[in-house]
Amino acid sequence: MKNPVFGSTPSGAYSPGIIAEGRFLYVSGQGPLRNGLVVRGSIEEEVALTLENLAAVVRTAGASLADIIQCRVFLADIADFAAMDAVYGAFLPDPKPARTTVGVALADGIKVEIDAVVVMP
Repeated sequence: MKNPVFGSTPSGAYSPGIIAEGRFLYVSGQGPLRNGLVVRGSIEEEVALTLENLAAVVRTAGASLADIIQCRVFLADIADFAAMDAVYGAFLPDPKPARTTVGVALADGIKVEIDAVVVMP
């Protein structure tokens, strides 16, 4: 059984989040979007907005940032790792979730996309 969760406006054919079996929330990759439109800025600004969008899906599902157990961060330029890590580290509570970060080509010229797995409280 899966239940869709919103909290952000999807820009394609996907659900922002899915709760599976009532226990896990899978948050789709979030990016620096506001009202469905890309918001371009510095890597720090794009990471902050991306994390705010991710948090909106998590909170809409009834969980908190402390319930995130894994994140995957996709960077258009891996040279932005340190700047991303500083914003990410300040945004998420300790203990930090497990994380994988990879350099990739991203759609629409965005610099970052982040997805997550959450254990529902």
